[in-house]
Amino acid sequence: MRCWVLTLFYLALCLWSTTLPFKICGFNVQAFGEAKASNTRVMEILIKILARCDLSLIQEVRDSKGVAIPSLVRSLNRFDKSYSYSYLESKRLGKKSYKEQYVYIYRKNVVQLKDHYLYPEPEDGGANDTFSRHPFIVRVHSPATLVKDFVLVGHHTCPKHAMKEIDELYGVFQEISKKWKTQNVMFLGDLNAGCTYITVKGWRSIRLRNDPKFNWLIGDDADTTVREKSHCAYDRIIIHGKVLNSGIVPGSAKPFNFKTEFRLSEEEALEVSDHYPVEVDLKPSHRYFLRNELVLVQQFLKGFKHLLRLFHQSKSYIS
Repeated sequence: MRCWVLTLFYLALCLWSTTLPFKICGFNVQAFGEAKASNTRVMEILIKILARCDLSLIQEVRDSKGVAIPSLVRSLNRFDKSYSYSYLESKRLGKKSYKEQYVYIYRKNVVQLKDHYLYPEPEDGGANDTFSRHPFIVRVHSPATLVKDFVLVGHHTCPKHAMKEIDELYGVFQEISKKWKTQNVMFLGDLNAGCTYITVKGWRSIRLRNDPKFNWLIGDDADTTVREKSHCAYDRIIIHGKVLNSGIVPGSAKPFNFKTEFRLSEEEALEVSDHYPVEVDLKPSHRYFLRNELVLVQQFLKGFKHLLRLFHQSKSYIS
């Protein structure tokens, strides 16, 4: 009897893990570098956050020696052995001495990053540069979701230029649409799109906001900040394209309040970041599940045979 219960549990676990939604996360980790990477408590929390996500955009990586992200990904792989995590990082970006990197961390046995580039601009650092840090763009292939192919645009705006930079993302979309022949694009990151950084007049001038084809999944009433005294929707997820819109799990886009989830004080949470991650789920593909049904059955039979052997061995031992 116990053997049958275990086998049924094994099959249920296989089915459950195959049909889970695909979670995309964006997280400004606030000056992530050697100091945070060497803080055991901070890393434990950060790893728990990232292990929830199939694909994450990490922003504000400040690690001139290039050791913090490899350490983070190694720890993530040790923590969650169900998947194999890898990463793709941009070069260090910034007009002056202050530099940041974007990093995509992803489950490479679940999703593929087919291509990537930084949105091109003049490299002279002059007045013609719109972005303080050029958007980092990746082409994503996700075989297990309804929407198979889409583009992610990771961006972290400069607060005092937020309105101008968000508006210019419209031009980024046009360039992507022309370059990769797709309408399915997701903008993700700390856009500083709230509170004092965006004026009422400014909202009216932002093309990405006024074009109804762009769906702002994280609304103006959301709070993506950790401090209790602030309530601002700085971090956003914006999508375009009929296929991508239809592939989103309704109501799944939201900030992830890790302070409440992990029962942290504000002080403890702020050691990790002053931002909450934002996240959204993509619907799983049932056709993909059916195509892989044979693999699941084979895994089930293999596990079942192993349990039967254990069962007979235990009977022999008792007799």
